[in-house]
Amino acid sequence: MRNALGLMLASVVAAVVIAAGGWFYYSARADQGAPKTVAARAADQLPAQAKLAAKDDVETTAAIAAKPTAAAPAPAVPMQPKQACANPNALGVSRVVEIDTTGGPGFGFEHFKQFDFLTDKEVVLTFDDGPWPVNTPAVLKALADECTKGLFFSVGKHATYHPEILKQVLAQGHTVGTHTWSHVNLNSKKMTEQQVKDEVEKGFSAVRFALGTNPAPFFRFPQLQHNPAMVSYFGTRNVAMFSTDIDSFDFRKGATPEKIVETVMTRLDKLGKGIILMHDFQKHTGEAMPALLARLKAGGYKVVQMKAKASLQTLPEYDEALMKDMKVPTAGTNARPISSVVQTVSQ
Repeated sequence: MRNALGLMLASVVAAVVIAAGGWFYYSARADQGAPKTVAARAADQLPAQAKLAAKDDVETTAAIAAKPTAAAPAPAVPMQPKQACANPNALGVSRVVEIDTTGGPGFGFEHFKQFDFLTDKEVVLTFDDGPWPVNTPAVLKALADECTKGLFFSVGKHATYHPEILKQVLAQGHTVGTHTWSHVNLNSKKMTEQQVKDEVEKGFSAVRFALGTNPAPFFRFPQLQHNPAMVSYFGTRNVAMFSTDIDSFDFRKGATPEKIVETVMTRLDKLGKGIILMHDFQKHTGEAMPALLARLKAGGYKVVQMKAKASLQTLPEYDEALMKDMKVPTAGTNARPISSVVQTVSQ
C-alpha cells in the first residue's frame, strides 16, 4: 500500500515539473514575439532621433551626382555655424542642396541640360569676379538683411588682394567657388593648353590661400566661354561647372540698379525659376540687391543654396608656385606662439 502511494506521489511531482518547464519555455518565446513597450521602442529609436535632432532646420536634399565613384571621399567642405535671423519676414533660404561633384557635372541651362533640380519659383543667387572693396560688402549686407545665401565665384587674383573680404563671405555662410586666376577667356586662341590649366589651377590655389581653407569644387568659366579641353579636365578633377539661366547683365555700360532688377525679374517671371548670374565686382549690383530681394520675396520666389559634398583639393605644385610668386615664407613663420617671440619688458 505504501509502495503504491509513493508511486502516485512521484507521478504527481513529475507532472508538475514538466508543466512548469513548458510554461517557462513558451513564456520566453511569447516575450520575444510580443509587442515592445513604449519605453522599449523609445530606447531602440534613440540613435535615429539623435540624428534628426542634429539636422539643420533647412531641408537638405539628396546629393546630386554625375556618376558614382568607388574612390575614398574627399574631406567635407567646412561647415559654418548657423546664424540666427533677426528679420522675422526675411526671404531666407528655402532649402539647401548638396552637390556630389564626381565627374564634373554642369549646372545652368544656358550650357548644361542634364540636372534640372530646381522646382517652380526656386532661384539660386550667384556672384562673379569678387571679392572687391565696397561692392562685395554691399552684396553681403543685402543678403544678411534678408537672411539668405548665395554662391560666389572668386577671381584668384582678387582673392589675394582682399582675403579679408573673401573670408567674410565664407564666415557669413555663403558658398565660395572659383573663377580662374585673372579672369581671362579660356577659349582664346592665344592661350596654350598648359596656360589654360595654369590659369585654372592657380586660381584654385589663390582662393584656398585667401580663405585659409579649401573652397567648394565649383567653377564658372569667365564670359561663359567653355573650353572643351577644360570641360573634360574638370571631369577628372571632380569640379562642377556653372553656367546660368538668367543673366542680370549688370556688367554692361549704362546698367543701373533699376535696370538690373527689371532684367532679372522679367526673365525670371518668364522662366519661373533658375540660376541667376550677377557680379559682386560691380557697384550697381550691390545697390540693386535690396530691391531685387524684395521683388523676389513679393513674387513668391524662394532661394536655394548650393553646397558641395566635398571640398576642392588644390595641387601642391600650384600652391607652392603661388607662395613663391607672392613671396610668402613657407616655413618657420608660425612655429612659435607670439607670446614666446614678443614680450613687453617695459612700459
